[in-house]
This record gives sequence, C-alpha cells and structure tokens, in this order.
Amino acid sequence: MKRTLLLAALAAAIAGMGYVRLAPMDAAEWHVDPEGAERTGKPNDYMIGPGGDRDAVVLDGTTEDVMARLDAVAMAEPGTTRLAGSPDEGWVTYVQRSRLMGYPDAITVKAVPTGERTGLILWSRSRYGQSDLGVNRARLERWLTALGA
Repeated sequence: MKRTLLLAALAAAIAGMGYVRLAPMDAAEWHVDPEGAERTGKPNDYMIGPGGDRDAVVLDGTTEDVMARLDAVAMAEPGTTRLAGSPDEGWVTYVQRSRLMGYPDAITVKAVPTGERTGLILWSRSRYGQSDLGVNRARLERWLTALGA
C-alpha cells in the first residue's frame, strides 16, 4: 500500500513537472503592450518603463538598430524563444524557461522612437508562483548591461 501511494505521488510529481515544462504560452495572453499594461502586483513581475519599477531606458540608435541588438542579446541566452512579435515590428515577447524545471517567464520589449534615440520598455514576469528570487529583474538588468545601457 505504501509503495503504491509513493509511486502514485511520484507519477503525479512527474506529470506536474512535465506540464510546467511543456505547457504552451498563449500569445494573446502574454504578448501585450507594456505601455499601460495591467501589472500582476506580484514580486515576480518587474518592469522598466512608465509605471514600472524603474524609468524607461533611452539608447543611441534607431528603433530597428536597438531592437536588433536587443534581440541578439535575448536569443543568445539559453532557453529563450520568441513567442510573438519581431524586432522589425519594434515589439517582441520572448519566453525564457529556467534550466532545471523549465518554469516559463514572459519578457515583453517595446521600442519607442525619441528623435534620434530609442526608448526601451521592458517587462518580465513569471507565469507561475509569487516569488522569483529576483530573476526577472536580474535578467532585464543583464540585457541592458549587454546593450551598454
């Protein structure tokens, strides 16, 4: 009896881990304009931009140039895919999954032209849970550092 319960619990845990790792992310739900987006209010939600945790970042270069550079930084990180949008559109949502468990985070980036420079609004949030131990914030800061911001 104990062995059966243990095996059932193990099977349930494996199924749950499989779901977390393989469940698709719905672009209609996650690819939202970060300007004016409704934030989750959870600690695993971090935004750089208007209404965010930090002001938007302004970089030298055209929208196309800045988005191409940011896309290269994002796609160079393990476990990162594009969910919707494109650098050419100036608005992209990426999904990055944690290495061990495959927990997905959605990262939306929007470029806003500001004359000869480009403003970036970045929003990183976790699909599951409450806390991310600062992963979303660290990711955005790492990406901006790679861009020289």
